[in-house]
Amino acid sequence: MKNNIRSSIIFNWDNTTLELLPSKSILVKETKELLISDIHLGKGEYFQEKGIPLTNSEDHLNFSNIFELVENIKPKTLIILGDLFHSKLSISKELKYKVETLSEILKIKIELIEGNHDRGCNIKNIPLYKTKTSLNLLYSHEPIEDKETNLLNICGHYHPKVYIKNMNTKMSFKCFALDKKNKNLYLPAFGDLTGGYVCKHEFKKWAIISNKSILEI
Repeated sequence: MKNNIRSSIIFNWDNTTLELLPSKSILVKETKELLISDIHLGKGEYFQEKGIPLTNSEDHLNFSNIFELVENIKPKTLIILGDLFHSKLSISKELKYKVETLSEILKIKIELIEGNHDRGCNIKNIPLYKTKTSLNLLYSHEPIEDKETNLLNICGHYHPKVYIKNMNTKMSFKCFALDKKNKNLYLPAFGDLTGGYVCKHEFKKWAIISNKSILEI
């Protein structure tokens, strides 16, 4: 297992170079686009309103992780592949202000591909798209079935995870997952307060072991 652990993974799609990072993000080398997905801001507040006592600290951690990621990578554009928010019902004035000023503070362009949880979450200063094409890549929140044959669909939505057995212990990790047959590459959920779905056996997987290491499976 140790021989397969890396600080990042280089994945090539035709002439496009993707760097899979243990920060649960992908850097497109040619365009300097940084891709993340499924942050689910406001999820703590949403469950609190339902009577479930969850902490609000996850949003602070999510913002801190975004700041650190952008500072280290220095991308040209940050593209969020959906579910920036958890619900339109849990967006406080403070959270809305933080999101609407994020591009100015980070000094980069931020774009949002609309996710199913983002519907009705009206915010300023961040362009909203249903899908977006860049080079030979297609960005979306949910996987798109009907697409051009040369495009790799990079998406989120499913919060992929994988189980790894080490000795007598079975552990769950967030992961990147490649569905070669349908040409879909799934990002792990960026937010920490998220569940996940176990990937299909036939998917190629890269597990996030820590914030500094990624394991090719």
